[in-house]
Amino acid sequence: MEVTADLLVNALISGILLAGFYAAVSVGIGIAFGMLDVVNIAHPAFIVLGAYVAYIAHEMLGADPIVTAFVLSPAFFVLGLVIYRIYYYAFERHGQESLRSLAFFFGILFITEVVLILSFGVDYRLVNTSYSSTTWRVGFVDFPLRLVVPFAVSLAMTLGLHFYFTRTFFGRSVLAVAQDPLALQLMGVNPRRVKELAFALSIATAGVAGAFLIVIQPVQPALGRVFIGLVFAITVLGGLGSITGTMVGAAILGIAESFTATFFGPSWSPAVSFGLLLAALAFKPTGLLGR
Repeated sequence: MEVTADLLVNALISGILLAGFYAAVSVGIGIAFGMLDVVNIAHPAFIVLGAYVAYIAHEMLGADPIVTAFVLSPAFFVLGLVIYRIYYYAFERHGQESLRSLAFFFGILFITEVVLILSFGVDYRLVNTSYSSTTWRVGFVDFPLRLVVPFAVSLAMTLGLHFYFTRTFFGRSVLAVAQDPLALQLMGVNPRRVKELAFALSIATAGVAGAFLIVIQPVQPALGRVFIGLVFAITVLGGLGSITGTMVGAAILGIAESFTATFFGPSWSPAVSFGLLLAALAFKPTGLLGR
């Protein structure tokens, strides 16, 4: 394949736009795993669930998936509260939040997948919005709106979370809860309540990311498995406990996958992504922006 300037620039733009989506799907893991030490491997299942909720709203009401996601995000927040309370009383309260809790989240992952299969079958579903088939062209660079719109909304959401966690008392409490819950308790803050609300917020972000997903590509119930390794790779690469790091990790993997898919084929993309992760951990085990 001949490498030209327009091919390079378009691959770079596609990678940056893809990185916005990757940041949205990973920020919830950055909160749950990076800040709370809760290994929620079922997170991608909630992303797929959010995609199907957006699909139903679009089919029945003609609603835009992204608008639907933000309107229904309180429902995902409540779902997160329920799941964390079960997790806490069954595992964390007894100090058994390692292998047993991992099995718990695996169970949620497969139960969600089976429910979606029984409800919708295994066929792929896609939402066609007013901007799905529109592409802006600036010179020789293409900007497909099905990627531009999720990128813009994801960037706003991720930056909003970053400022929320770094500029508010609750946000700082979340950052502190995994480091020293006793000190937090001495300040009059209930660590369990902080973790509960933060975990619920992570599930709410998964519902919003699901709307981005169904705008970008078709979905089917088992698609969440594809994202398990990806979201943890981005979180670890960027640095645990850092939303800014999650954005940086998403940018690196998004651009790397775009260039790899453009010049070598899509099948090489996962290998390059995880190769970058291993290289980063070899030289900086805490991740790029980890503490």
